[in-house]
Amino acid sequence: MILEILVLGLFPAAMAFAAASDLVSMTISNRISLALIIGFFLMAWLTGMGWSDVGRHLLAGVVVLVVAFGFFARGWIGGGDAKLAAATALWLGFSHLMEYLLIASIAGGILTLLLLQLRTLPMPQVLARQKWIARLHNFETGIPYGIALAIAGLLVYPETSFMRALTA
Repeated sequence: MILEILVLGLFPAAMAFAAASDLVSMTISNRISLALIIGFFLMAWLTGMGWSDVGRHLLAGVVVLVVAFGFFARGWIGGGDAKLAAATALWLGFSHLMEYLLIASIAGGILTLLLLQLRTLPMPQVLARQKWIARLHNFETGIPYGIALAIAGLLVYPETSFMRALTA
């Protein structure tokens, strides 16, 4: 029962929270990434993941962290996005990493195009009073890429060994 709750709740809840947080505040708390990291090791232990598999998942997370921080250093993504991508890669491992990155790239591109298009439209006064909506509408503001990362993570997660552990 505990395993089912954790498998079905922990990763999806963290992804949803990260997306909502990035949408509303343009930040992703370090606590979300930390919870995902701790949660991964808990889930690996509960599902009996072998040390070699844990190591490969850890390597996937480190590789994504290094590349994502390169993107952060160039100003292409935020630091929270980099940490979220790495924590998500830890959960997905190399076996699902390329699918995750492809979906995140496509979702991020669509999100960027939609926001840029919406920013060209006049904003109704009732919406302009909401700080987070006004921030999203501002051309000076970045793109809440955590939304794309969360969408990709949620789409790929059902294929992971954690979900398969529920049917075993």
